[in-house]
Amino acid sequence: MASVPEKGTYEVVWPRGKKAGEGIASAERLKTLEGKTICELSNTIFRSNEIFPIIERELSKRYAGIHFVSYDVFGTGHGKEPEVVAKLPDMLRESKSDAVISGVGC
Repeated sequence: MASVPEKGTYEVVWPRGKKAGEGIASAERLKTLEGKTICELSNTIFRSNEIFPIIERELSKRYAGIHFVSYDVFGTGHGKEPEVVAKLPDMLRESKSDAVISGVGC
């Protein structure tokens, strides 16, 4: 049988830890995906070749004029994340990206 702790004051630790920096505001959500360019990012580990075609097919049914830039265009980030992340803003601008899908599948 478990023992009952003694009455008194106990120190509690918050599981998230202390904040290390200030947050930034999120980008405003798109009102629609109609006519938008969606870029796909992948590290090619999480079944990208299976999942992205399904996402493209289903979103294309719902949003006219939606366009996708395949994860193949950006290349894999696996093992070279700092290099890929450093180039990502320019690559997204060049592709005229409106939104990004990243990290899908399991």
